[in-house]
Amino acid sequence: MTASSHVDVYGAQNAVDGNPNTYWESRNNAFPQTLTVDLGAAKTVKRVVLKLPPAAAWATRTQTLSVLGSTDNSTYNTLKASAGYGFNPSSGNTATVTLPGTSARYLRLTFTGNTGWPAAQLSEVEAYTS
Repeated sequence: MTASSHVDVYGAQNAVDGNPNTYWESRNNAFPQTLTVDLGAAKTVKRVVLKLPPAAAWATRTQTLSVLGSTDNSTYNTLKASAGYGFNPSSGNTATVTLPGTSARYLRLTFTGNTGWPAAQLSEVEAYTS
């Protein structure tokens, strides 16, 4: 797990630690930002679930991002074009990105906006093959 940047204690590893209350946060006012996940082996990923902390203190927001995939961590192809994904604490602060089922070992999320904070933020990223 790597990120293009992070602030303070909000490192990339927080997005895969299984704890919904810890999170990754990029540098402020520095879009685009990336978060890259190594799945360990090529998988046919059909959806990615993105989460923010479930606390009501996290106001509703939309994060704009695209999803890219790679088998070698060098050449990336767009799996899902840039779009806005809503996160609402009343519904668990979760967004699902449906993918075409392309084989990839590495998934890269490229964030270009966030209506709730001037940085990219995620508490968990989960990849599913179904």
